[in-house]
Amino acid sequence: MGHTCSVVATEDTVQEAPPVGPRDAASARMPRWLPRAMLLALALVAGFQFASWAFHELTSLLLNILIAFFLALAIEPAVDWMAARGLRRGAATGLVFLGILIAVAGFFTLLGSMLADQIVTMVEDFPNYLDKVISWVNTTFHTELSRVEVQDSLLHSDWLQKYVQDSANNVLDVSAQVLGGLFKLLTVTLFAFYFAADGPRLRRALCSVLPPHRQSEVLRAWEIAVAKTGGYLYSRGLMALISGIAHYILLEVLGVPYAPALAVWVGLISQFIPTIGTYLAGGLPMLIAFTVNPWYAVWVLGFVVIYQQFENYLLQPRITAKTVDIHPAVAFGSVIAGTALLGAVGALIAIPATATLQAFLGTYVKRYEVTDEARVQGGTRRPRGMSRLARVRRALRRGEDGAASGASAPDGADAEPAAPVAVPAGPDRSGGAPSAATVPAQATDTDRARPSTGAPAPSRPPESTGPTPGEPVPEG
Repeated sequence: MGHTCSVVATEDTVQEAPPVGPRDAASARMPRWLPRAMLLALALVAGFQFASWAFHELTSLLLNILIAFFLALAIEPAVDWMAARGLRRGAATGLVFLGILIAVAGFFTLLGSMLADQIVTMVEDFPNYLDKVISWVNTTFHTELSRVEVQDSLLHSDWLQKYVQDSANNVLDVSAQVLGGLFKLLTVTLFAFYFAADGPRLRRALCSVLPPHRQSEVLRAWEIAVAKTGGYLYSRGLMALISGIAHYILLEVLGVPYAPALAVWVGLISQFIPTIGTYLAGGLPMLIAFTVNPWYAVWVLGFVVIYQQFENYLLQPRITAKTVDIHPAVAFGSVIAGTALLGAVGALIAIPATATLQAFLGTYVKRYEVTDEARVQGGTRRPRGMSRLARVRRALRRGEDGAASGASAPDGADAEPAAPVAVPAGPDRSGGAPSAATVPAQATDTDRARPSTGAPAPSRPPESTGPTPGEPVPEG
């Protein structure tokens, strides 16, 4: 008999679904994380734009701080040396900066006086130079020029009047640039003073926010940077002194005026602009020497070229071997890269920064022994000394020959303790028995086990001092 089931729908159990609008449908299809992701992306874009704008506005200040940091690293060894002898770090830093200020002021005083005197001399001798040029032109091209006509044409020329007007209008710009340069110099000096005077406190504050294993790495990197930067500055200063003395002697012998200022110029420019600095610095002495005698300029050029070779191959490797120790090609490439990135500032700090990075990364690079091949040694010649591998092979060969000689000895033969084994090397020149190369050999097991019958004592290994286990002790 079949059962029937009836479903009765009442008003309480059946409810009509509310109408679905377009907003509700869109919210039902949109993930919950999408609005947050959109807000986060907008925040990141806004933060990046703000950081780019702030970095662009603070580029000058950041460069000044970078220069001050490397200057503080350069003078920190001198400050530490004075502080170790009882002087306060602030006073020691002040003395170092006072010495630097005196040296810089003296250099610019010598250079400024030289340039001023040279300009005055050129202005006074300008009529004579002009007469010589006009005479050469009239003789060569058969013209009839006069100095008065040339002077009038130069004084009333449009380009000269325009140049004078532009120079008058740019006086304010030049004054603003000079004031800006002085402000940057003051900023660098103050930051460098604080970095050098409060160096230990600054390192302590920096390491306090790092875990212990990171603190050791930061301190080691700091010490390497101080050593490399200070070593670079002091080695360059020493080479600048040697270069200045050498060029001063040459200029004095030739009778070139302003020899002290020119020597200081050559010494500084040639050392702090690597590789090509000597040639750039030699241009000014050549020009001054040319005004005295054209052949003197040739002598100066020849001396500059010869001294550059002497410095590159003899002087610089000995002085900078323990301080900077980077390849000249790497130094030149780092200067070019630093100039492209930061301009003149990058050119100044490129070499110490590269030396610091090279020394820091060198502790994490595993090095292996180079094979003794002619291609690695740089030629087809054999090395002067015998290589380690050759020594090991020779020792093994000697040991095998000694063991073979001891094993082939007859039973009745007596062996002396640690007796040398003769290895035939060639006939004797006197016609006797062939000469032999002796190598030490140890006694064999058969010799140690042979009993004593009044004969000499059995042989023992050289390193043993008592009776060998299992060996009869000889009587009497």
